[in-house]
Amino acid sequence: MAKSFNPPDVWSPFGAFSQSVISGGGKTIYLKGQVALDRDGEIVGDGDMSAQVTQVLHNVADILGAMGGQMSDIVSLQQFTTDIQAFMQCGEIRANFFEAPFPVTTTLEVSSLYDPRLLIEITGIAEIPQDRFILPETAQEMHQ
Repeated sequence: MAKSFNPPDVWSPFGAFSQSVISGGGKTIYLKGQVALDRDGEIVGDGDMSAQVTQVLHNVADILGAMGGQMSDIVSLQQFTTDIQAFMQCGEIRANFFEAPFPVTTTLEVSSLYDPRLLIEITGIAEIPQDRFILPETAQEMHQ
């Protein structure tokens, strides 16, 4: 099981993130960057950061859930946004998906994503404990 660690000699986290995560012993899951697409591939919340953050985090939760994972299994997040100020107003939404100990987090403002209607993309790494991990039947070998 991963452990969060916030060293006492480093500044304290001011939001839903940890300074470091120590992991090992589970299945490591590398998540593709998720954007605000629904199940049919349609953009959710055109121009609405809150709606897009919510959709993205639901997508992440659904991916992890399909393997027996939970949002608490995420150890690291990278967030790319076209409007850092609007994104920073979405802390309450993130708090609905995460609780302490929080994953380590990096957030960057970018000039654009692949579609100008998209405002946020989030990727990450999770570690699902062995006793909860479910290998999906449709998983394919990547290396032969």
